[in-house]
Amino acid sequence: MSAQDGALTWLLEEGQPSVRYFALTGLLGRSEADPEVREARSAIPSIGWAKEVMDRRRPGGFWEEERSLYQPKYSATNWMLLVLADLGLTKADPRVDASCRLWIDRFAADDGGFAGSSEKGAKRGHLCTTGNAARALVKFGYVDHPRVKSAFEWFVKSQSELGGWSCFNYGERAKGRNLDSWEPLSAFAVYPRQKWTRGMKGAVEKGAEFFLQRELHRQGERYEPWYLFHYPVHYYYDILVGLDFMTALGYTTDRRMDYAVSLLKSKRRPDGRWLLDSVNPDPDSPQGRWDRDHPRQATVPFSLEVPGRPSKMVTLRALTVLARLGEWGAGSGR
Repeated sequence: MSAQDGALTWLLEEGQPSVRYFALTGLLGRSEADPEVREARSAIPSIGWAKEVMDRRRPGGFWEEERSLYQPKYSATNWMLLVLADLGLTKADPRVDASCRLWIDRFAADDGGFAGSSEKGAKRGHLCTTGNAARALVKFGYVDHPRVKSAFEWFVKSQSELGGWSCFNYGERAKGRNLDSWEPLSAFAVYPRQKWTRGMKGAVEKGAEFFLQRELHRQGERYEPWYLFHYPVHYYYDILVGLDFMTALGYTTDRRMDYAVSLLKSKRRPDGRWLLDSVNPDPDSPQGRWDRDHPRQATVPFSLEVPGRPSKMVTLRALTVLARLGEWGAGSGR
């Protein structure tokens, strides 16, 4: 058995049906009607990581506390729903539907985005929150919800002239000059193309060019966290995150992604797997510094897997990227 076949066999193990489902559909091209696909999808709520997360959900539809759906990072409702969307749960599960409705109601801002806190009645949306929420809600099945539609319109209005977006409101970063503000493109990557307006299409093209001009990693001095593959993604960027949304948007032949693709391949282990380099890869970020200075109010680390060991979530994403590039799968010579 080759290393690639061994990695695929590992992803197809039944103990994590979320990973198995996405490997069957995204790597092997199986349809939703395939018996194995249907079996894997039906098992997601009852086996593995999704079940573990749902088991911690409170009767009121929230995690941790009802007063704040955002704090503590990264174990409160906002963060758990982002993970569950990645794991393949949908609003067909009444528990997910109830939690998502609470999430939408509490975070919806007057300007069409989603706010950076769960204090109902916020005036302005926050870019990172809006991008993450829009992506997750589409995955959950709320693609036609009015608040989801308004979020994608909000991305068009909030894009900078340079083509990027900004989670920050100060200095150069406020001008859209930071690759960390990746969430809108990740949301568009899962939003059905037939729902894109002309403005949305232009925003995606302009945003993609912003990342391509910087080769997905070139911005000022080398920023080490961008080279550390991690999960959960939360709002942190890394080169694999960039490759994921760029290839999902159809950017698979631009030579300006060559370095990022080369890095991805170089980090593959001899057994065909990738490591979880880090959980929260930016200890020197403002959040990291706050944690060190305020230990009693620090974030709560959350991880599905162990840093420094092979990761199914990272390996699944990496192979999915290579499959989109035509460098993994039937006829690719894998």
